[in-house]
Amino acid sequence: MSVALRYAARSHLGLGTKSRNEDSAYAGPELLVLCDGMGGHAAGDVASSLVVGELVHLDGESHGADDMSSVLEREMIAANDRLASVSEESEATEGMGTTCIAMMRSGSKLAVANIGDSRAYLRRGTRVTQITKDHSFVQQLLDEGRISEEEALHHPQRSLVTRVFTGRPDDRPDLSMRELRVGDRLLLASDGLTDYVAESTVADLLRSEEPAGKVADQLIAISLRASTRDNVTVIVADVIDASQDGTTDPQVVGAASERRGTQLLTPETPAEKAAALSRTVHGTDPGPELAEETERGAVRTWLRRTMIGLAIVAVVAVGAWATYDWSQRQYYVGEANGHVTIFRGVSQDLGPLVLSQAEEETDIELETLPSHYRNRVINTLTADDRSDADSIVTELRNLALPRCADVIEVPSLPLPGDLASETAGPDDAERTAGPDDAERTAGADDASATTAPDGSSATAGPDDAAATSTGPDAAAATGSSGQRLPAPVDCVP
Repeated sequence: MSVALRYAARSHLGLGTKSRNEDSAYAGPELLVLCDGMGGHAAGDVASSLVVGELVHLDGESHGADDMSSVLEREMIAANDRLASVSEESEATEGMGTTCIAMMRSGSKLAVANIGDSRAYLRRGTRVTQITKDHSFVQQLLDEGRISEEEALHHPQRSLVTRVFTGRPDDRPDLSMRELRVGDRLLLASDGLTDYVAESTVADLLRSEEPAGKVADQLIAISLRASTRDNVTVIVADVIDASQDGTTDPQVVGAASERRGTQLLTPETPAEKAAALSRTVHGTDPGPELAEETERGAVRTWLRRTMIGLAIVAVVAVGAWATYDWSQRQYYVGEANGHVTIFRGVSQDLGPLVLSQAEEETDIELETLPSHYRNRVINTLTADDRSDADSIVTELRNLALPRCADVIEVPSLPLPGDLASETAGPDDAERTAGPDDAERTAGADDASATTAPDGSSATAGPDDAAATSTGPDAAAATGSSGQRLPAPVDCVP
């Protein structure tokens, strides 16, 4: 059966301290994409909007169901390569990254690709199923059975991701294929929703018969009621019969749309869609041209501009003081003197005014952190308050590797050949074979020794066997293959 989509995309800054939306999303008739940028001051909004912009041309292109998955994978890898190129162009974008979920439709076939901890859900009938798997530290703990689902909801390290697009060659998405049915409902969501709203509550909203737009609005609203501190972005798409009217206008929300101040794009062809979104992402939309001022209105124009200028000066002065006062109540984690350091303020300056200062330099050496988290610290990690900054430091301390010089080396055990040479030499054979020795080994201390019928002392009791290290227990101590070595330990030189 031929199907179509009715979809709605929504995004909100959230209630945290972030001053810009780092999420980006695109919804079109044949393509759904959601990205959650990361990196704080390292341009997470640039990363998310860039990847969306690189994928949008797939909407409307003709691809068969057989090659759709490989096409989607190829384009996502190309977007990651583009991310690598842009991140190398300036220090401001170094270390940026983004999660990504992309769904590409051909008829009733749906190719799904994801990387990171943004999620996709499918409602079929009354059953709601998560169809993507988080690439996160908490998900690893769940897979290993080390924590429960309830513990995962409140785990202090639930924000740590293990795989995202950062421009590295090994950043590869998971891929799957789905068959769509009329009545299905799809949800793509950033962690601003899933980290703050219970999965059961999300499922109840997806089961409602409200249209996609209203459900998307409800998901944003319930995230805000849950006091989400992160950007929250959702796409809701309903699968309908192709004979009905599906949505045809593409929708762009989050960072990709804010530079132009709109959420809707209405180009007609795939090429126009790609060009329009590219202009939105890179901020190159031409502005409107002003008509020339007439001579009659020149004086009035001069007076109006003068008044506006004075008003702007007053607003800037007040705004500068308010900005400074606000900045001194902020915290972030960065680097100072080669160590992880908690800063008060923001990692930017207002002209000659310095807006941050180091408050606590920890003993965590930066080079002991894995490269991904080392780059994140260098580019600074924003905290909601001092307590949140301390929590970030605790997470980084758990990730730090020890110095190789501090790792205790376990001395190696002797080889079986060496042991045999010490216990089975000719001199020892003579010492254990004499009558005096027989008498000495049969004393009161050797309670386990046995006596032969003729009254002679026995020297082959179990204790003596253990003492000469020739029994099976001795063989087990060293192993049949030689000495037992300590397990390798990751460390930093």
